[in-house]
Amino acid sequence: MSAVAIIPARGGSKGVPGKNVARVGGVPLIGRAIRAALAAPSITAAYVSTDDAEIARVAREHGAIVIDRPAELASDTATSEDALLHAIGEIEKAAGLPDAVAFLQATSPFIDSPALERAAARVLGGDDDVVFSAFETYAFLWRRGDTGAEGVNHDHSFRPRRQDREPHFQETGAFYVMRTQGFLERRFRFFGRVGIEEVPESSAVEIDTPAELAFARALAPAAHEGAAEIDVDALVMDFDGVHTDDHVTVDQDGVESVRVSRSDGMGIGRLRQAGVPMLILSKEQNPVVAARARKLGVEVQHGVDAKAPALTAWCEAQGLDPARVAYVGNDINDIECLDLVGWPVVVPEARPEVRDHARITLTAPGGSGALRELAEAILRGPRWSAQA
Repeated sequence: MSAVAIIPARGGSKGVPGKNVARVGGVPLIGRAIRAALAAPSITAAYVSTDDAEIARVAREHGAIVIDRPAELASDTATSEDALLHAIGEIEKAAGLPDAVAFLQATSPFIDSPALERAAARVLGGDDDVVFSAFETYAFLWRRGDTGAEGVNHDHSFRPRRQDREPHFQETGAFYVMRTQGFLERRFRFFGRVGIEEVPESSAVEIDTPAELAFARALAPAAHEGAAEIDVDALVMDFDGVHTDDHVTVDQDGVESVRVSRSDGMGIGRLRQAGVPMLILSKEQNPVVAARARKLGVEVQHGVDAKAPALTAWCEAQGLDPARVAYVGNDINDIECLDLVGWPVVVPEARPEVRDHARITLTAPGGSGALRELAEAILRGPRWSAQA
């Protein structure tokens, strides 16, 4: 039995321009959906149906197979079902017809992969024909009537306690898993025996407006505070505010000095012993940066105004895929670098607009344990755990 994920993602969003590649938690929305799909063991492949070249590029970077969607299926009047039916036809020609299809929406940034796996297992096991994500709610619903507001799921003349009310389930829109043959016959996402896969209400955020995008970005760091493990091949670090606490002491002769952490130095030393490629990349042209790099035994480039091109060139010279690199920063001149890598990391004191671009927000302060925390997370990852 086989299941694949299909993620329709057309270009030309009017409410939020470039919505499907907008970043939440440092990862483009389409990338988040692909990762969520591929994290479910029953999903053997993720397909992205799109008419947009940038969405296609980002989708491939995150491991999806791209299906070119015809223009007539990418209009404002085309339905998701239209895109799914076209995609299934293309998948059947290339790889055969899957037993089940998981329809994921990239506008849901917090898709619950374990719940998706349970839903797929229910369809593949024959328990249900369709399973969709929803959360339990006891909300009182109302509608406007001719004589004023009326209760929808309750008698508004009587106010029962929560424990005496029947729970309902609100559809999140995040995923729908369907038996493929039944969907082809009915050409609509609900048919046969329909099941609910309950998910946390916190995962039900949908992005259709700039305010909802801002809310999701604010929620993402709280959902991923700290890091148990980080699977990367290399680490690139800003200096001020990361290796230091972003303060500097200046004596009467104008000589600057900074405060660093021995704990951070131990963490960097452990990474060096494991063989992790590292680079300190700093805008500051200050001898203290080079001195600290020498002390740590880490390559350094300082006095660099255009940090993103320097990061790209370093990755190319090292033969590294930026998607497998962590970059840790704290201020607005780090944003371009954070957007270049697969693991954008910030210290907790980072500017709010910088945190919006981070996949991981560390818990220890810059210059006081942040790099030790990050080093330990990298060494727990599958790439370096054997060498740690």
